[in-house]
This record gives sequence, C-alpha cells and structure tokens, in this order.
Amino acid sequence: MKEKTESEALHRMAAYCSMKECCVHDVRKKVSAMGLDGDVVERIVKRLVDERFLDDSRFANAFVKDKLRFNKWGRIKIGYELRGKGVEASVIANAIESIDEDEYMSVLQDLLKAKKHTLRGKDERAAFNCVLRFAVGRGFESREILPCLKKIFSVDVDEDFVE
Repeated sequence: MKEKTESEALHRMAAYCSMKECCVHDVRKKVSAMGLDGDVVERIVKRLVDERFLDDSRFANAFVKDKLRFNKWGRIKIGYELRGKGVEASVIANAIESIDEDEYMSVLQDLLKAKKHTLRGKDERAAFNCVLRFAVGRGFESREILPCLKKIFSVDVDEDFVE
C-alpha cells in the first residue's frame, strides 16, 4: 500500500470527521494505521481538534443519545464503552447527565416489557430474574430496574424473590 502524505491524511480525516462524530482515540488509531510517524499523527489530530472537526464532548453526547435510543443501553454500559474509547471521565459524566430521565425510564420500561413477552413457559420468579439479568447486562442500574419490574410483574419484591 502506498504511504499517505501528511496533507492527504489530513484531508481524508477531515472528510471522515465531517461525515460522523468521531473521538480523538478512533481518529488517532485510523491515522496511525496509514503508516505515518507518531509526531505527524499528533499534528493531524491537533489540527482536527483546533478546526473543530474533532470534539470528544460532542462525540460523547452523540454517542450517549444514539446508544440509548437505538441500542437501548443503560448508563453503566454507555460509560464503560466511552471509557474504552479514551474519553475523559469528566466528559463522560457530563454526557451521561444530559440523558433525559423520562426518556431513559421509557426505554427501560419498553425493553423490559419486550423481554418479558419473549419468555415462554417460565414461572413468575424465573421470568423476573431472567428479565432482571437481561436489564443489568444492558447496563441499567438495579435501582432503576426493580421499580419497573414491580410494575410489569405486579409482584411484591423481597430479598427471597431476587436470586
């Protein structure tokens, strides 16, 4: 493969960042894969940040909204994925705080109802625990899950009911 020049890589990454929100970590990885030196990679990333093609805060806000609406992920899983992308903790916290609580609870409620309907032939306790584990795996907090499950299963939850 022909090695890219700094100018070609910059233009290519500017076009890439114009199409979708990107984080610095992903762009740095993409530019490094082009075979450029470390200092060239850093100059390209700095220029993209300076010219506002890259902004981790903007990326984090878009990521949070997309993952909640389309993937139906909870705050825990979203935060974990953003940390994996090298986004700063303060930026992650601000993005997660921007989640609309009503939308969050609506997504959780719909997700739990849909999961409950897929369970056939299980007793109430087994179905309850299956849906609970599913929601926790999606990154929702148990303090948010349990009140929703109480409504869906119309049971009085005590310590013995939850495995």
